[in-house]
Amino acid sequence: MDWLTSENLIAVVTALIGVLVSIGVAWYQWWVLRQRRIGYRIQLDTAIGSGANGAAGAATGTGAAVRRGYFNATPDLEDATLVLLRIENDGALTVAHEHYTDGDDHGLTVEFTERHVKAVVVTAPDHPRLLSHFPDTWTGPAEGAHSIALPKVPLNRGAYYKLLVLLGGGPIGAEVKVDGNIAEGRVHPTRSITPDDKPPVFSRAALSVTVGLTACVVALAAIIVREEAPPPIGCARGTLTVTGSTAFAPVAREVAKQYEKDCAGATVIVDAHGSTTGVRALDAAGKKAAAAKKGPPAVVALSDGHGPNGHPELRQTPVAVSLFALVVHDGTSVANLSREQIRGIYRGDITNWSVLGGPNLPIRLVSRNAGSGTREVFQRRVLGENEPAHSSLDCEHRDDPRARVTRCELDSTEQVLDTVARLPGAIGYGELRASGSVKGLHRVAIDGREADADTGASTGVDGPGASGYPYREIEYAYTWGEPPTGSLTAAFLAYLTRGGGQDLVRVHGHLPCATPKGLRACGDGQAF
Repeated sequence: MDWLTSENLIAVVTALIGVLVSIGVAWYQWWVLRQRRIGYRIQLDTAIGSGANGAAGAATGTGAAVRRGYFNATPDLEDATLVLLRIENDGALTVAHEHYTDGDDHGLTVEFTERHVKAVVVTAPDHPRLLSHFPDTWTGPAEGAHSIALPKVPLNRGAYYKLLVLLGGGPIGAEVKVDGNIAEGRVHPTRSITPDDKPPVFSRAALSVTVGLTACVVALAAIIVREEAPPPIGCARGTLTVTGSTAFAPVAREVAKQYEKDCAGATVIVDAHGSTTGVRALDAAGKKAAAAKKGPPAVVALSDGHGPNGHPELRQTPVAVSLFALVVHDGTSVANLSREQIRGIYRGDITNWSVLGGPNLPIRLVSRNAGSGTREVFQRRVLGENEPAHSSLDCEHRDDPRARVTRCELDSTEQVLDTVARLPGAIGYGELRASGSVKGLHRVAIDGREADADTGASTGVDGPGASGYPYREIEYAYTWGEPPTGSLTAAFLAYLTRGGGQDLVRVHGHLPCATPKGLRACGDGQAF
């Protein structure tokens, strides 16, 4: 249930409240208000005599009032109370004479619990014609009666009359009730608003609905404010893993960091373990997702050169021309090696730098592991053959006396460069820009040619811009099939190859394939 989010839930609740309120208003309008209704309310219930306050008045010390004249001199008013009763038509329909169904002689009955009637006055200040329905033949209540039988008074909508009743024999606050039967209607009490009361601006129902709707709207607004803005064009949210080449990993990390900054809501994890390892991990993840009938995995595998064969479902995208460099320890004064000399070093024909005009130091080979794209490019483009087997665990001492060279294998470009810088006589290789940032080592030209990061070509014996520098390769990005439009995989790949990531690729000494010079260097997918 992807739709069941907090904002959707509050929006649905708000809509339901609105619908229910609308239904309630319609029901109230067409059903409740369409009934004939007579309402009554007590607007005054006050003591005249001190005996009318009851036990509550005695306990609190409250007197009825300050009495003078008739009220004070008449003994019969010692327990008297005054009640002002308003009777009105508060419905939408007129209540006519024939709508009173209690009997022939009266329409409503007013009952006073615990008190008896002494006298009554009927007033209709806004509707004086209503008094004509109280003729001389209406004698009112009998002395000492506990109820008043009222005539069948026709009441238009909003019309009312009042009864001012003098009562005796009971405390103030005793129940007052009006009974009667109305055809297609009812008699009911309404809230009493005395002249001293301040009427509410909103009814309880209106206030409850207003508070409920306001709470929902505020909650929804808070969620919307908290909700991140839609990603900019070319951005996507989610989590992506970038794996593969360790030589290209520094570039990938910076591009990932910048993409996360430019595209809020995106998380790009760079987890490099070598080109071949990364491509195979992507293929395994894609097959697992396909078997589970899920979408393609959010994984991009970077490879120095073409990835291993046997993965037809993978799609490759050229990213940049990656330049690599051969590096030696600074204690070795050699600045240039021919490819033939390099082959001699790795075959074990040359084991001391003195043979090449350098100091009297044993040559130690610091290499990458078998899954490295950097190593594969070195073997294919420079050596023309595979490197010898590793013979050392610490890169300094030969563990196999039968081996012709001292050679170790490390897991990343960073480890290779750090070891070459630390170990006298060491030689290794790595990504061009990374190799220039490590103290304790320097680059070595190959056949008199040095890499030019601006052109992806070489400087040196061939002249500026020539393409004779051998140690370079196209960096490819692999995905499982064509990334879905709008996915984080597609967005990040576009950012890396054609967007803001190109500047970072160039800063690290690689030539983006999407640039004019890069298009010529990448050609049809071959670096040479």
